[in-house]
Amino acid sequence: MIFTYKENELAKIQMYHEESAKAYIRGGEKNPSLFAEALFYQLPNGVLVVISAENLPQTETGFFAFHLHNGKSCTGNSEDEFLNAGEHYNPKNSPHPEHSGDFPPLISAEGNAYLAFVTDRFKISDIIGNALIIHDNPDDFKTQPSGDAGEKIACGIIVKA
Repeated sequence: MIFTYKENELAKIQMYHEESAKAYIRGGEKNPSLFAEALFYQLPNGVLVVISAENLPQTETGFFAFHLHNGKSCTGNSEDEFLNAGEHYNPKNSPHPEHSGDFPPLISAEGNAYLAFVTDRFKISDIIGNALIIHDNPDDFKTQPSGDAGEKIACGIIVKA
């Protein structure tokens, strides 16, 4: 069997670090074909976050803010269909962009994006049940409280893997 780098490295990480989580992120009414999968692996010094997204909408920049939120639901209303995803996950009440829920942006290549990073701002056990959000604008990393990231276009809930 031939493994890609991604599959091989993730298999090794999963083998040695049993604590893991995942989220299936789905687009809202304006972007019903948007889909992403986020994987979380607890490491000794942080959490490895891996996300793969497809069918991101075409935008002027191709950059999409990606955040961990404090809400536990991907429901909302006619003005904000993911309203109940809440605000950025920020247990230490830090200024933006130092919230625990501030992540690097997704960068679209013809509607697809892949991102992997390690963070020490939370443990997997801290975020089970929280919402993950993809926004339609890039995060400016300065505007309070959420980086002027725009509309929430996709949402998923983190569960144990």
